[in-house]
Amino acid sequence: MGADKAEKTGGDEGRAAGTPARLSKADAEAELARLQIELVRMQEWIVHSGQRVVVVLEGRDTAGKGGTIKRITERLNPRHYRVVALTTPTDRERGQWYFQRYVAHLPAAGEIVFFDRSWYNRAGVEHVMGFCTAEEYEDFLRTCPQLERAWARSGILLLKYWLSVSDEEQDRRFHARLKDPAKRWKLSEMDLEARAHWVDYAEAKDEMFAYTDLREAPWFVVDADDKRTARLNLIAHLLSQVPYEEVERPPVVLPPRQQRAYKRPPIDSQTWVPRRYTVD
Repeated sequence: MGADKAEKTGGDEGRAAGTPARLSKADAEAELARLQIELVRMQEWIVHSGQRVVVVLEGRDTAGKGGTIKRITERLNPRHYRVVALTTPTDRERGQWYFQRYVAHLPAAGEIVFFDRSWYNRAGVEHVMGFCTAEEYEDFLRTCPQLERAWARSGILLLKYWLSVSDEEQDRRFHARLKDPAKRWKLSEMDLEARAHWVDYAEAKDEMFAYTDLREAPWFVVDADDKRTARLNLIAHLLSQVPYEEVERPPVVLPPRQQRAYKRPPIDSQTWVPRRYTVD
């Protein structure tokens, strides 16, 4: 989507109350490490309690959705979370009920599912770029709140985050991607096309919020102009939304290593990766 410049006007309007802590880069890294340990504790409780959690990250192009998910999941047990980043639907999927391929990825008991973009594509890129009809768009706005309320009633904890980035910062990130071969793949033709529809995307986002900012599943907006700050604030908020507790585990005692006669084959009988590097 386009940038969120209109959302950032007026100084600190819309920011959370209170004075945020100012951290150095080193302190921010230390705080991230602490929060990641809390995320592990949170996941252990989710697995233990059978809770089902869905985390949706939406936002403008370059807002940092993928990087934020990477920081959240960096230390988690991969057996109990999934990241869903669906590509363009196939011909078969286009013939399905719109929500069908997203419902298939909802979590089972003890799982967390992160959606890097989600069913809200219909309210954004599909609507703005004309990839769906007006009737399909209107049906989405009617159906989505009903579905999300039904998921909440079933016990799913649905957390929806909108990463908001200013027009100036988005422009800087676009140019950085053009210069960086490791990031150039992130800049798609659709991203470039979105810049020509900035107002259309802003209007679509506001309309989407008007219909889907629900009591059971509200939208939480994250100031994402500074990526380190955004990640810390989002993770801290995520932790505050899950009522997790420390899971008591029995102490682990390592068994003695097995001892018996066995002659291993010569070390040069194996194919080793060449040692091109050593690190001091």
